[in-house]
Formats: sequence, C-alpha cells, structure tokens
Amino acid sequence: MKVLWISVSLCLITFYTMAQNPVTGQASLESVTVYRQGAELNHKARINVPKGRSELVINNVANEVDENSIQIAAGTNVTIMSVTFEKNFLKEEQHSSAYWKLDDSLKVITRELTKTRNARVAEENTLVLLDKNQSLNGGTNGSTVAELIKLADYYKSKQVELRNNVAVLKEKELVLEKKATQIGQQMQEVDANPNKTGGSLILQVMAENAAATDIAISYITPNAYWTVYYDLRSDKTTEPLKILYKANVMQSTGIDWKKVKLTLSTGNPSQNGTAPVLSAWFLRYGVDPATLVRRDGLVMQNRLQMMEQKAMPAAPPMAEEDTKGIADFTTANENQLSATFDIDIPYDIAPTGKQHSVTLKEYTLPARYKYYAVPKSDPDAFLMAEITDYEKFNFLPGEANIIFENMYVGKSFIDPNATSDTLNLSVGRDKKVIVKREKITDVAGVKFLGSQKRQTFTYEIRVRNAKKEAVDLLLKDQYPVSTDKNMEVELLESSDAAVNTETGVLTWKLNIAPGETKKVRLSYSVKYPKDKIIANL
Repeated sequence: MKVLWISVSLCLITFYTMAQNPVTGQASLESVTVYRQGAELNHKARINVPKGRSELVINNVANEVDENSIQIAAGTNVTIMSVTFEKNFLKEEQHSSAYWKLDDSLKVITRELTKTRNARVAEENTLVLLDKNQSLNGGTNGSTVAELIKLADYYKSKQVELRNNVAVLKEKELVLEKKATQIGQQMQEVDANPNKTGGSLILQVMAENAAATDIAISYITPNAYWTVYYDLRSDKTTEPLKILYKANVMQSTGIDWKKVKLTLSTGNPSQNGTAPVLSAWFLRYGVDPATLVRRDGLVMQNRLQMMEQKAMPAAPPMAEEDTKGIADFTTANENQLSATFDIDIPYDIAPTGKQHSVTLKEYTLPARYKYYAVPKSDPDAFLMAEITDYEKFNFLPGEANIIFENMYVGKSFIDPNATSDTLNLSVGRDKKVIVKREKITDVAGVKFLGSQKRQTFTYEIRVRNAKKEAVDLLLKDQYPVSTDKNMEVELLESSDAAVNTETGVLTWKLNIAPGETKKVRLSYSVKYPKDKIIANL
C-alpha cells in the first residue's frame, strides 16, 4: 500500500504540474498598419497545443494593447475560450536588431584591440630584454673596438625599431579604444528605451486533439504613429512639379519590427464608429438683443423692489423665452476621407521611439508657375506653383522641403484644407527676381490746413528680371484704411493696380522680359486733426 500510495501521489503531482505549466510560444510579426495615431499589428504563432483544456502564453507582442481590439484565429481543432493581455516584465531582456548589429561591431573592435595590446606588450618586453642584455654584455672583456661599435649599432637600431613599433601600436590602441567607447555609447542609447519590454497574450483554449496549430493574432496598439512631410522638386518653371509624399514612422511597442509588411493609413482607428442619428429639429423664436437688454434691466429693477419690500409676498416669476439657436438642435456630421499606402518593400523599424523615414508616393503634377512679391513685408520674390484637382491625392497638412534647380532652398507648408480649388505651393525664394521698394521723399511731406494735418506718402517699387526667361509676377502692396470719420485717406496714385477699397490692398500683374526692369508707384494721403496722433501710420 505504501508503494502504491507513492505511485499515485507521483502521478497526481505530475498531472498537477502539467496542468499548471502553460504552453509558451513566440509571436512572429508579419505585417503592420500604422495610423496617424496607433497601429494594427498582425502576428502568427505556431504552437503545439495539448489535448483538452490548456493555457497558452504567446510572447513577443506589443507592450500596450487595446484589449477590445484583440482578434485571435486558430485551427478548427482549437476553441479559444478567453484572451487576456499582460506586460511581460519577467522575460529575458530583449534587444533590437540595431543593438545586436552594434554588439557584433563591438566584438570585432574588442578582438582587434586585444591583439594590438598583446603585440604592444610583446614589443615592450622585448625592449626590456634588450636593455638587460645590453647591460650584461656592456663590460665584455676582449672585445675589439669594431665589435663594440657593431654591437652598439645593433642595440641602437633594434631599440629604435621596437620603440617605433610600440608607438604605432599605442596609437592604434587609442583609435580602437575610442571606437569601442563610441559603439558602447551608441548601444546604450539604442537600448535606453523604457518601453523595450514587450507583452504577452494568455489564451485559455480547448483542443479536441493534440496538434501543432497556427494562430493568427491582430490588435491595436497606441505606441506607434506617423507624420507626413513632402519634398517639392522642380528643375525649371517650364517643367512639371514633382511631389514626394513621405512619412516619418515612430514605434515604441517594445518589439522589433523586422522585415515587416508595412502599410500607412490616414485613418484613425480610435475614431468613434457610431453612426449619427438625427433628432427632430424644432424651430423656436429667439430674443432680440435689445429686448433682452431691456428685460435684464427689468429683472434688476424687480429685484431691487423685492429687496425694498421684503414684507410683501413675492410675485410669481415671469416665464422666460427659450434663447437657444438652431445649432443646439443640429447634429454636425463630418466625413473624413482616408488613404492607405501599401509598401511592398519589407521594413526594419526598431522600437526606439525615433522617427524612421519612409517614401510613400511620387507624383509628377502639371503646375502653373508664377512669382509673388510683397516688398512691404519681405524684400524677396517667391516662386509659386499652382496645382488644380489636388483633392484626389489625399494630401495631408505637412511641412515640405523645397529643392529647386537641384538646390535645397528652404521649407514650405502644404495645406490641402484650403477652401479654394487651387493649391498654391511656395517653391522658394528666387534671388534673380529683384524687388526694391523705396520711399520717394520729393513728393512726400506734411501740410497743415487749419485744424487739419495732411501727410502724403509715395513709394516706388522696381522689379528687375535677371533671369534668361520672362516671368509673371503678382505684386502686392497696400495703403491704410480709415477707421474714424475724422480721418480721411485718399489714394493718389496706383499705377493701374487692381484696388480692393475694403482692405486697401493693391495688386499688379506684371509680365517682365529677361533683363527688363519695371516700375510701379503708390501714393496716398492721410488727413486728420492736427492735435491727434496716429501711432501706426
């Protein structure tokens, strides 16, 4: 009975241990869809699932997961009963591919450094041995002068050779030590990501038979995003504009994205997916502001009377009209179009939280080029590219690098949310279109007319085309607009500009031949009481 009891106990212990030890497996990242905020990760794992009920632990998933988004698919043999997510703090420390590349380089440098140090020590020991041998043989009797000279020359040349070798090896050591230090610092920087620890999925499953099962996993993680930027390239104003649609991708999911199929989407997975429902739209009369002011005055008057007549019973309150507007009964719906960029080349993106540049698309678009200048605000002329039908490209607001005639000329900004049907892109400054604005003092001045003061301002704008081809220039300036009935502004000269009298903006459309200089003149006067001061005139 005792032996049987031991055997039964061992069987129970073995069964209990098997039931308690989960089956572990590694998730392999197959593809990623990165959104403007968040990403969908798709994994595969192959696990030997035992018969019956068991617990599976799948490692190498992201360190933060929206548990409501987890989707698990297994073979027909396996039924998924429950899924939970855990951040795995206890697993063996994982490093990115970038870290291991640096580690390999450090090992090569370390081996070379060890060889160099050994060679240097050997040379130094030989030098010590040579010095000792020289002192032992220095007092040799019977040596001829010729033999002593020959011996001295040998020691001298050998010492020089050894010391030179030591110096060269020390120099090589310093270089290798510096490289090793730099690589070590880079490894620390790559490995300094606090989110490098990934997570695990705990699956409770039921299997009809023991078998190797493929499990597909997908979920949303917030620890990734991408931002858009552009390269605008133009070689000549007679050629189309090239727009390179690019993205900076960042991920700190705690797992290495190595050779993954990458997709970028302009959509937002966290956006509310509930369809809107329209409620009844009831119209009500509003309250005229003047009536409302009068009513406020009556309310205050009534309150004062109530305070004075505390002994009297209070009158029933006056029913107030509903002052809500139409907006309070209207549901605003905004449908945001999204674009998806599928990238055929597998990408490696380490979980460092640093931006990784990805080229999405290249467009060659017909553009109409023109120059634009506002010399009152900026002395340079800007080359602008007008693009129509840009809505179909699903551009997003973003910064743009400008490369004109194979030279980087600065930055611009693409704003596709403009209300106009034409997208105006600044291609940069062109120093060969020279614009100069000068105040003409001969026809400017101040005159006193009784109690009034009249100031006259005259400006001349000269535009010179130093290019080899003609240019179209949109030139703008302005004169002030009066805000007081005692202040009178008169436009005296505009050189046939188109004038917006409400804003005071003048616009000239100039076609300037190569080498040609054109002039326009702006003159205006301001009359106001001489005892007044206009601060911004």
